[in-house]
Amino acid sequence: MVSLFKKLFTKKINIQAPVTGKVIPLSSVPDEVFSTKVMGDGFAIKPTENKLYSPISGTVLSVFPTKHAITFNTDDGIQVLLHLGIDTVELKGAPFNILVHEGEHISAGDEIGTMDIDQIIKAGKSTEIIIVITSMEKLKSIDRVSNTNVSHGDKIGALNLS
Repeated sequence: MVSLFKKLFTKKINIQAPVTGKVIPLSSVPDEVFSTKVMGDGFAIKPTENKLYSPISGTVLSVFPTKHAITFNTDDGIQVLLHLGIDTVELKGAPFNILVHEGEHISAGDEIGTMDIDQIIKAGKSTEIIIVITSMEKLKSIDRVSNTNVSHGDKIGALNLS
């Protein structure tokens, strides 16, 4: 009975697909920093479209100068990194157009920018979009879907808060 109440009252933060594509296991991302979860656990999507959307509601903490990564703080204080492609920092922002700014409050599903998938591929880089929870100590567990095609805004998982 107690576990039923805990399940009913565990706070969850839903994670939405930031892009249309295929959800893949984080362990299959071709970058050990992400695949071995050094920065935290999370999700990965192989994108099929260029438009990007916020996976969570919260505040934009930073947009990297090279536009390849955005950090967010959820309304519940969970820090989330959205990383766009592998080794795309080397492209110096060229394939990205980011529409959000540091300090801006956004809602899950808001359009936040674009990434030119073709330009990334032509540069010899990988296009995986990674969502990493960098404040794992605040979570009890993560629910997730994998190996499935999604449209932007589809639920791909949930963060179960401690």
